[in-house]
Amino acid sequence: MSTPHTVRSELAAMPETPLTVEGYSVLHQMMKFRWPAWRQLSALQKNEIVEEASSVFSAMEQNRNGQSALFSLLGHKGDWMLVHFRETFDALSEAERQFARSRLSDFVEVTSSYLSVIELGLYESSIKTYQGLLDRGIEPHSSEWKQAIEETLARQREAMRPRLFPEMPAHKYICFYPMDRRRGEEKNWYTLPIDERQRQMNEHGLVGRRYAGEVKQIISGSIGFDDWEWGVTLFADEPLVFKKLIYEMRFDEVSAIYALFGTFYVGIRCPAADLGKIIGL
Repeated sequence: MSTPHTVRSELAAMPETPLTVEGYSVLHQMMKFRWPAWRQLSALQKNEIVEEASSVFSAMEQNRNGQSALFSLLGHKGDWMLVHFRETFDALSEAERQFARSRLSDFVEVTSSYLSVIELGLYESSIKTYQGLLDRGIEPHSSEWKQAIEETLARQREAMRPRLFPEMPAHKYICFYPMDRRRGEEKNWYTLPIDERQRQMNEHGLVGRRYAGEVKQIISGSIGFDDWEWGVTLFADEPLVFKKLIYEMRFDEVSAIYALFGTFYVGIRCPAADLGKIIGL
């Protein structure tokens, strides 16, 4: 004979939204350098400006609550990309203002930016957690359900803290691009059952893990924050590995059928101490 809890469990549907845990807030700033204006300055003026900016960037690189790094972009999409990791959006805003207050900012035009939050998707844990709660007869989204979910997320946040709040990777090269999952036309990622999305994401992750020793990958969620749904930031000491990794991933079912990619930005790390070199000092 079924108990009320059992009946309720059988009738309740498993939620389709996977759980996520979030870490650092992230801002990518793409910039063009105003070379004609810069060339009008005297050598003394240039040195003073670079010395001030180097001090600002150095402090950002060493910030204890999230670091920043400057990269020299390749190609026509910009001259620099400044990447910030911070604990909050307020701290990201302050990082923007720190650079804006420097005299070097008078010679820089921010042409694009991307706002996101480091995110780890918990597809497998979500299914297990949801099923366990349903088996106990707990109604989805009830107060008891929400409490159990928050306890699960708290454990995951603690276990994954190094991945949620990483140091800025020290690799020489960076590749950044935003991406979406298809949600229209003939294919729609968001209409797939959660267990099917979990299967495809697991397959996708297996490819990335094969490059673990060569590439540092940071996934950041941007739904509600920017024009795409996720940002992908890759760091490596050999740029060719970006091509190999991304090409191989294109053959995954989740990428081949459901992925849409935005603009790619590739750059070379510029430590604060070397700022003068990239502007001709």
